[in-house]
Amino acid sequence: MNEEIEFIIDAAKEQMQSAIDHLAKELRSIRAGKASPSMLANITVDYYGSQTPLSQVANVNTPDARTISIQPWEKQMLQEIEKAIMIANIGFNPMNNGESIIINVPPLTEERRRDLAKQAKAEAEHAKVGVRNARKDANNDVKKLDVSDDLKKNTETDIQDLTDSYVNTVDEMFAVKEKEIMTV
Repeated sequence: MNEEIEFIIDAAKEQMQSAIDHLAKELRSIRAGKASPSMLANITVDYYGSQTPLSQVANVNTPDARTISIQPWEKQMLQEIEKAIMIANIGFNPMNNGESIIINVPPLTEERRRDLAKQAKAEAEHAKVGVRNARKDANNDVKKLDVSDDLKKNTETDIQDLTDSYVNTVDEMFAVKEKEIMTV
């Protein structure tokens, strides 16, 4: 196969894989009923004047399925962490016991489960758009090549097969997440 074509297909694969990676990251941040440190992954704390991820100023773990425990490395960070969680407005009520911060994760209501499933579906659709944009870019690059029409058609077919496999991966990831969210 032509080197230019291989390069185009590899670039498309990379773009599609980055859409999948982004989807995985976004789905991890959508809570599915049980407590997880990743629920607090996007929270930043004012640490001596700079915004620092929570995981870099404290240990975040889950002693059980309904509790998140945050143990700051410096006691004076307790109020800052508590404030950051409240500002993030993610529906948690942190409790400060002077040593650590405990968050009780409430069970999800049926309506909240449906909302989270819709959110996961939207993220899956964003990923599909990313995959399709990679396909479009690759097909446009193929059309610009100075090769035979047969080779262009074959390459476009290969790119479509690649697109289909990545779209199937997105669908599978969404199905797993949806089942996880809807399971009581």
